[in-house]
Amino acid sequence: MFDRHFEWAELTRFAALPGPRATLGVVSGRRRQGKTFLLDAVARAGGGFMFTATETTEADALRQFGEALARYRSQPTPFRFAHWDEAVTELMRIADDGEPTVAVIDEFPFLAKASPSLPSIIQRALDPAAQHTNTPVRLLLCGSALSFMGRLLSGNAPLRGRAGLELVVPTLDFRLAADFWQITDPRTALLTNAIVGGTPAYRREFTQGDTPAGPDDFDAWVTRAVLNPARPLFREARYLLAEEPELHDTALYHSVLAAIAAGNAARGGIADYLGRKSTDLAHPLSVLQDVGMITHEADAFRRNRSAYRIAEPLVTFYHAVMRPAWGDLERPGRAPAVWQRAQSTFRSKVVGPHFEQICREWARWHAVSETHGGQVTRVASGTVNDPAARTSHEVDVAVHGETGDGREALLAIGEAKWNDVMGVGHLERLRHVRALLTARGTATEATRLHCFSGAGFTDELHHLAKNDPTIQLVDLTRLYHGE
Repeated sequence: MFDRHFEWAELTRFAALPGPRATLGVVSGRRRQGKTFLLDAVARAGGGFMFTATETTEADALRQFGEALARYRSQPTPFRFAHWDEAVTELMRIADDGEPTVAVIDEFPFLAKASPSLPSIIQRALDPAAQHTNTPVRLLLCGSALSFMGRLLSGNAPLRGRAGLELVVPTLDFRLAADFWQITDPRTALLTNAIVGGTPAYRREFTQGDTPAGPDDFDAWVTRAVLNPARPLFREARYLLAEEPELHDTALYHSVLAAIAAGNAARGGIADYLGRKSTDLAHPLSVLQDVGMITHEADAFRRNRSAYRIAEPLVTFYHAVMRPAWGDLERPGRAPAVWQRAQSTFRSKVVGPHFEQICREWARWHAVSETHGGQVTRVASGTVNDPAARTSHEVDVAVHGETGDGREALLAIGEAKWNDVMGVGHLERLRHVRALLTARGTATEATRLHCFSGAGFTDELHHLAKNDPTIQLVDLTRLYHGE
C-alpha cells in the first residue's frame, strides 16, 4: 500500500466503530485509484464480506449476490433472493457474533442502475425500526461513477444523512506520483506525469512496472508503453469515457475534450472549434464536469470569466497526440515516427499547460507561507486587461491569501515557462502586470513575483532574486523537493 495512510486510517476506524447498530459508509473516486484494493484489504483484515457488482440485470445480480453471501456464511446452498429487500435484510445479519463486521459492495452504481429502488431499501434497513433486528454491520458502498456517487448522499436522496463515512480516494499528486513511479529525475518525472498523471494503476497493471529509466529513456518509454497498440495504456483514454454511464453520446464528449485539449478553455472557443452554438454545450460540459473528466475554474481577476480544463492528463495526451494520428498508431512500428512528428504539439498542448497546473498546485499545497508572504487561501490563473496597450496579459499563477494582519490580499503572481530559460524580460513583464493590478487596487508593491521554469534562469535573474525576497525563482528541483 502506497501513501493511503489517511484513507486506511478512516476505513479501519469505520470498520471498528463500536455499537450494536448497522452503519453506512460511502467510498468514491475516479477509476484506477486503488479503491477496490483498499476495500478488499479492510474486508480481509477483519474477516468481512465483499461483493463486486457487474453490469447485469436485477435478477442476475441477486443471484450473484446470493451465491457470494452464501459462500461467506458457509451455507451449503446459495441464497435465492426474490428482491433486494430480502438480500439487504440478510446482509444486515452477518455480524451475528456481535462484533463489528465489514460488508463491502463494490461497483454499487451497477446494482442501482438495474435496481433504482436499492438506495431506498438500504435507507429503510438503516431506519431505527429495522435496527432492532440488525447486527453491527459496517456497510461500505463504493463506486467510480462520480456523478452517481455524488448524488447518493445529496439533496433529497434516500441515503442523505445516513453515512458515517464519506471517503473520496484521490489521485496521487505530482510529488507522490514521482515517488510511486520511482523516478528521481524531476524533468523526467514531470514529463511522465504530463501523460499518466497520478493514477496508480497506470504503473502496475497498465505498464507492468515499465518506467522511464531517465531522461534518455523517456522517448523510448513513450513509444513502447503508451503509443504501443499492444499495451493497455494505448486505448485507456477511449475506455475511460466508455465506462462512464452518464456519457451516452461518446462522440460528442470526445469532440468537446478534443477542443479543450487544443487550447480552447472558454465555452465560446470550444463552440467555435466544434462549429456549434455556445448554448448547445451547456449540457455536455456539465456532464463532463459531473463525472470528473473536466474542471471548471474561475478566473483569478475576472468573475465573469472561467476556464475548462481536462482533469485526466492521459485524456489530454490522447486528444492532442494520439487521436490525430490514430490510423498510423494502430499499425505496429509506426509509433517512433508519430512521436517524432508530435514533439512540438506535445510541448505546447500537453506539457506546457500541465506544467502551469503543477506550478499552481505547488503554490497552493507545497510552498510555505514565507515564500508567498502570507497564508494561501486559493490559487488560480487569470487574465489582466491592459487598456493602454489594448491587450491583455495571462497570469499563470495568482496566489490569494491572508497577510500577517489577517487581511485578504493578492500575495503573488507568477509566470510558468516549461522550455524557456527565464530572464529579466520575464520579470519586467510580471512587474508591469503587478503595476496594472495595483492601479486597480488588486495588488500592492508587496505582491511577490514568482518565476517558474523547467529550463532554468539567467545569471542576472538569479542575482536579482538573491537580493530581493519578493522575487521567487522556482525550478524543477524546488517544485519536487523545495518549499
